[in-house]
Amino acid sequence: MLDQLPEYIDPLYLADKRAELKGKIALSGLGRVADMLHSTEGAIAVELIFGREGRLAKIEGRLDAILQLQCQNCLQALTLPVNGIIKLGIVTTLDQADRLPKDYEPLLVAEAQKIQLKDIIEDELLLILPSFPKHQHACLTATSTTNNVNISAATEQLTAENPFSILANLKNTGDL
Repeated sequence: MLDQLPEYIDPLYLADKRAELKGKIALSGLGRVADMLHSTEGAIAVELIFGREGRLAKIEGRLDAILQLQCQNCLQALTLPVNGIIKLGIVTTLDQADRLPKDYEPLLVAEAQKIQLKDIIEDELLLILPSFPKHQHACLTATSTTNNVNISAATEQLTAENPFSILANLKNTGDL
């Protein structure tokens, strides 16, 4: 699942040591992201640099991958290159999170707590991915014309059976 990267990390310890982590994480190992993907083949290239800027422990880095998402219009594969920038401020309290510089997102950890590296990567990837991935081109033109007839017939049937249609007529005539 993980290639050249540790499964668990202590972010505060790594920030004190000014550590760098480089490697790949398999897409199949990212459960929350895998549900959004059309194919879980491949990996995410991860580069993280831990450090301190005064009292602020931080993680900076990048994510690079080519993902196969599922288009929400046609349900076919949609290729999306991902080049994400990571800027996390490691905090132990919510008060510290409120005082972070504007370009940093908080990573809340307990003192000397080990966390799963893939959880950090997965969170950042979920922030990058679009909520409703769609092709740039009109991928539903062929199927939408055949479905318009069925949709309009269903709409007419619902309008005829609507028990409040009498009220709608009264409202339109101004009798209410």
